[in-house]
Amino acid sequence: MTARYLIIENIHKTFTQGQTSTPVLEDVSLQVERGEYISIIGHSGCGKSTVLNIVAGLIPASSGHVILAGKEVNSPGPDRSLVFQNHSLLPWLTVYENVALAVNKVCRHMNKARRHEWILHNLEMVGMSHALHQRPAEISGGMKQRVGIARALAMEPKLLLLDEPFGALDALTRAHLQDEVMRIQAELNNTVLMITHDVDEAVLLSDRIVMMTNGPRATIGTVLDVDLPRPRNRIQLASDPRYNHYRREILAFLHQRQRKVEPLHASSPPGERAADSRAARSA
Repeated sequence: MTARYLIIENIHKTFTQGQTSTPVLEDVSLQVERGEYISIIGHSGCGKSTVLNIVAGLIPASSGHVILAGKEVNSPGPDRSLVFQNHSLLPWLTVYENVALAVNKVCRHMNKARRHEWILHNLEMVGMSHALHQRPAEISGGMKQRVGIARALAMEPKLLLLDEPFGALDALTRAHLQDEVMRIQAELNNTVLMITHDVDEAVLLSDRIVMMTNGPRATIGTVLDVDLPRPRNRIQLASDPRYNHYRREILAFLHQRQRKVEPLHASSPPGERAADSRAARSA
């Protein structure tokens, strides 16, 4: 793998509204190799999504820079595909048409027949070729996320950004999609940056796990290398001492940070408080 494929260097971010300035990130630096799967974990309000949005080019950093494959990131671009917790499909378009919208925009070098084949290929890869002509209202939540992932992959991004992509799904659907993402990532060797609140998900999927300190002025607390062979089997890993060691390391970090943020919980949204509690109690 080529080192320094993605460079996040000395990122600071302050949000300003009127006379009020809120420092969110302070001196966030990370280097990612091509083909790595990186998870970012931390309590709500620690700036995880802000980091992802800066890398996506959706918001500017106050200082510092992001470089992807030798080019500085200053705005959104097709070299970065973002999958949200909400599938973000257009409800009036079919499954096929939702993916075609991205392909027709990005893959203009392909002729019409080749684009059609490429759309079908990506939907087949996520197991959605049977639902080409259905609309989002006619398929399940897990199927919608599959389409969202197919749409992102069809853009052939240099970097796949995942913002809690499985957070709204039931446990069985989440597990199945996690397995699908592992299979696809092994096949395509994608570089992936994912936000998660799920400790087990982070260990299962990642090569490295970035643990964020609490905000304001959040930064990277520690980075955990996950030395588990691939392909990974969740059943076998459940009794693997290395898996459980990594899990304990993350839980210990989150528990230590939770004690520092408890007084702020009263002003946090209920959903965020629940997510933090689940992470800390999942030992």
